[in-house]
Amino acid sequence: MIHIDGSQGEGGGQIVRTSLALSMVTGQSVSIERVRAGREKPGLMRQHLTSLKAAQQLCGAEVAGDSIGSPTLVFQPGQVVPGSYQFSVGTAGSATLVLQTVLPPLLIASEPSRLILEGGTHNPWAPPFEFLQRSYLPLLNRMGPTVTATLERPGFYPAGGGRFVVEIEPAPPSGLVSFDLLERGDIRSRRGRVLLSNLPGHIADREMEELTRLAQWADGTLVRESTNAHGPGNVVLVELETADVTEVFVGFGEHGVKAETVAKRAIDDLRDYLVADVPVGPYLADQLLLPLGVSAWQSRETSRQCGTFRTMPLTQHSQTQIDVLQAFLEIPIHVDSEGPRESVTVRVGWK
Repeated sequence: MIHIDGSQGEGGGQIVRTSLALSMVTGQSVSIERVRAGREKPGLMRQHLTSLKAAQQLCGAEVAGDSIGSPTLVFQPGQVVPGSYQFSVGTAGSATLVLQTVLPPLLIASEPSRLILEGGTHNPWAPPFEFLQRSYLPLLNRMGPTVTATLERPGFYPAGGGRFVVEIEPAPPSGLVSFDLLERGDIRSRRGRVLLSNLPGHIADREMEELTRLAQWADGTLVRESTNAHGPGNVVLVELETADVTEVFVGFGEHGVKAETVAKRAIDDLRDYLVADVPVGPYLADQLLLPLGVSAWQSRETSRQCGTFRTMPLTQHSQTQIDVLQAFLEIPIHVDSEGPRESVTVRVGWK
């Protein structure tokens, strides 16, 4: 059994989700102590419990500690069974984070799967749906599977109620194939979107004006959309598509935060990314570590693959992800700093 300290590094829910995913991938049981000890309200919360229940349903696992607030968790996986599943958080907790838990084992399953996920799709503490669809999944599909995601209804914090569908055609029996992503490539397009639900229209007007002022892009690259969400919500999405990768930068509307500030947050993140001159932003780096780690683990007896990408200095979130990956997979992961802008090259697997 693998023993994980849930207080290590950033001490949050990602440790739980990654541990559950890797337990299903490898067939190793896992015990997690001090779950989410780094958070103001430690222990399992609704979204984490949904991830746990989803993983249990996927593989018929034996579970202990499956209750709200539980500080400990034991997960003993069975065989992963691909198929059709529906998972609902029941709150505005992130449904995209629930997907993070169940997707890795389904990528290497024997048959296709179809998932319906309900909950938050645009939550300030998680990647929004557009990041998943436009940035993460295209890179995942380079590794062999075919995964598509369709948003049926957005779910903003705090009302939730979002719904999206994910279709998964797993990788060939030979396993996931690693890739290198060292250059950003030429910029192909820039887009900005303002999403507004059940809020005064002047909020979107002001955000559009600020995006126009800050970005100074050509007409037609910025759009405004009203949504059919259950509750109020607002998000600004700025997308940069290059030859090899698409990055999505986000500003979330919050009570008491000016509309102009929401738009500026997204543009500021875009500018930081451009100045760093790397292909992979900090949030995408965090996401790529898991599938590249699984690819390296699958090839450990044969080709010993290595996936490599350049990114900005790693966040504590990413460093914690590396620690959990190495606890389960026992693969080398190297992070090398380089250049005056302090970019880093991450190598997952054997050189």
